Amino acid sequence: MLNYQHIKIPQDGEKIRIVNNRLKVPKNPIIAFIEGDGTGPDIWRASKRVFDAAVEKAFNGKKKISWMEIYAGEKAVALYGNNAWLPDETVEAIKEFSVAIKGPLTTPIGGGIRSLNVSLRQLLDLFACVRPVKYYAGTPSPMKKPQDMNIVIFRENTEDVYSGIEFKSDTEDSNKLIDFINESFNKKIRKPMSEFGSSRLVKKAIEFARDNKRGSVTLVHKGNIMKFTEGSFKEWGYKVATSEFRELVVTEDELWSQYNGKMPEGKILIKDRIADSMFQQLLLRPSEYEVVATPNLNGDYLSDAAAAQVGGLGIAPGANMSYTTAIFEATHGTAPKYANQDKVNPGSVILSGVMMFNFIGWGKVSRIIEKAMKKTIKSKVVTYDFARLLKNSKEVKCSEFASEIIKNM
Repeated sequence: MLNYQHIKIPQDGEKIRIVNNRLKVPKNPIIAFIEGDGTGPDIWRASKRVFDAAVEKAFNGKKKISWMEIYAGEKAVALYGNNAWLPDETVEAIKEFSVAIKGPLTTPIGGGIRSLNVSLRQLLDLFACVRPVKYYAGTPSPMKKPQDMNIVIFRENTEDVYSGIEFKSDTEDSNKLIDFINESFNKKIRKPMSEFGSSRLVKKAIEFARDNKRGSVTLVHKGNIMKFTEGSFKEWGYKVATSEFRELVVTEDELWSQYNGKMPEGKILIKDRIADSMFQQLLLRPSEYEVVATPNLNGDYLSDAAAAQVGGLGIAPGANMSYTTAIFEATHGTAPKYANQDKVNPGSVILSGVMMFNFIGWGKVSRIIEKAMKKTIKSKVVTYDFARLLKNSKEVKCSEFASEIIKNM
């Protein structure tokens, strides 16, 4: 193990190891956490209690998490000084220990790092932002049938361009630009939207659909306008689907030309939609979509819009991951005006923990947490954001909401 300046490695835990590109998880894995800024500490304390209680219930003391605090944001600056919003040892610790979970982080104002979250994704090559969106009965929603929404959005995390400046892949113009940047600025770049980046994102989305018995993967793009980038994303997506998963998938064209519109059993439907049309589709026909794969900016818009239909970002989980490294995180901001008031909804981090436990193969823990959370929301014992929208509800503090979830396990 590496030597760290401020990070203290738990003596009672073991490191998750990578064997043949897969996680090998011990009974007492060390998992890193960043409590976050603003409301982050309140949310983290509540979430950790839920996680520990669920692990205890699932395994009766035979397994446990050894939590290791790492630092980013305001707490890192206070500890490391010198404007160290994202210390090098934090990045190295995530690389070494593979799995981390975090609260919301402040984006520094002024020069330097544009976004701590974006920096973590790029430095660790966490190419897939994964955002499940589904409805929990009793959650206030503006929709008539919010229960029809149950999708998982895979958003490409490391590429994308929205400036309108683009060149077709492997043309003289694109290669000239790449050579110029490489030679003039000593920066090695991939194309703003590459076959490599697009293909691995779509591949991960199809693998998720296969492993979780989801019936369709939709490629969302703006290829009708940005033909050489987002249009290529669509083409590369179909290419990886039909070349690497040929026995598993049916394209939408094949569905009608070969199967008369009737989906063959056990297959995954691969289809595509224009990004602006997809917003309408999620409002009017959400049940027709199960897994979405999309470039970065489209995914940013879609995931937040979809979350609004089922209760908002306070209950929206998220993760940034590769195959062997993952950071699970709150999808909302720091809400500093509520800091240290024990007020806000910890649901986003708690449900991100559900994703985390599935990632490390502890699905039993995930099921316990999710079942208890459903029961708690349905009983209308909720934090202020839900209570103000629900009749006959009981408003509780952040910590009390966690206690209620634990009671319902």
